Amino acid sequence: MFKKIKNKTKLYFKSFSVSTFIFLLVLPASSNYKLDSYGFGNGGVSDATSAGYAINGISGEMSAGKLSGTSYKLGSGLSFVNQANVPTAPTFTNPSNYYNKLHLIINTANNASDAKFAVAISTDNFATTNYVKSDNTIGATLVAGDYRIYASWNGSTGIDVIGLDPGTTYQVKAKVIQGKFTETGYGPTASASTVNPTLSFGITTDTQSSPPFSMAFGSMNTGSVNTGPSKIWVSLETNATNGGKVYVSGANGGLSSASSSYQINAVTGDLSSLSEGFGIQGFSVGETSGGPFALASIYNQAGNIVGIADQTLREIFYTNSPIIGGTGSVQLKVRPNTTARPASDYAETLTMVAAGNF
Repeated sequence: MFKKIKNKTKLYFKSFSVSTFIFLLVLPASSNYKLDSYGFGNGGVSDATSAGYAINGISGEMSAGKLSGTSYKLGSGLSFVNQANVPTAPTFTNPSNYYNKLHLIINTANNASDAKFAVAISTDNFATTNYVKSDNTIGATLVAGDYRIYASWNGSTGIDVIGLDPGTTYQVKAKVIQGKFTETGYGPTASASTVNPTLSFGITTDTQSSPPFSMAFGSMNTGSVNTGPSKIWVSLETNATNGGKVYVSGANGGLSSASSSYQINAVTGDLSSLSEGFGIQGFSVGETSGGPFALASIYNQAGNIVGIADQTLREIFYTNSPIIGGTGSVQLKVRPNTTARPASDYAETLTMVAAGNF
């Protein structure tokens, strides 16, 4: 006999909950930049030095997708921490119309006194690069001796970079090193230009400002010293490193008369005591700047002492440095002998020549 049994199956549910975890990665950013990636080094080495090498590391060095741009550079890691300060642009000038040198002053950027600076120089914005050498010339290579401390660059006074081409614009930039792992890149540039060599020379008299120049003694008293009625003036300007000189010579070597076949010879000496003679005596010298402008010793005389004006080209004015507005004057003196033959055609042609000591 079968009994019907009702299904009394019951379902029992135990409650449970589900937790959701959301992970967010926030990258450093601002309105001016976005650092797309970065990481941290492990740091530390098991053997940092040996006889042949040294390893310098830091934990926490940053890496990034872009560390520099047209207007910035992001220095990171130990090498940047160890670097000296990048030098600012040197002071680079041409203070005196130099044709073969320019003046350079290193800007230290607050680096220590034992920091050593090197200077690159170029005429084409560093498409081609040369370097200021230890003797202040320029060369194609940079060696250890070309790195110099600020004092060796003559401090705030600076140095002249020499051996440059005339009429040329140069650019310079500096870098610095102070011990190991500290050399910087080059800092900003400065530029300056040499000029072309120049020499300006002129002659005038008290009464004439353009050639041909002439001076008439008029009637000359025999046995007496006669001084020319007008002074001869010369002017000289030059940027030559070693200045310049003015020379004088006489075509005849004295006052010569063709009609009487007689000549009063050019001499060096005191016409007050000589029986006869003709010569030149310096009267004045000066300059606007540079120089100084000076008279050669045989013409730098007083009284009736004169210097010779013969057929040899002789130095009469000189300067050992560049000069602006150099001026000088001379006067002519003659003493005819009492036995000199009378004539109206006594004459001499004086020639003056100027040269620069470039």
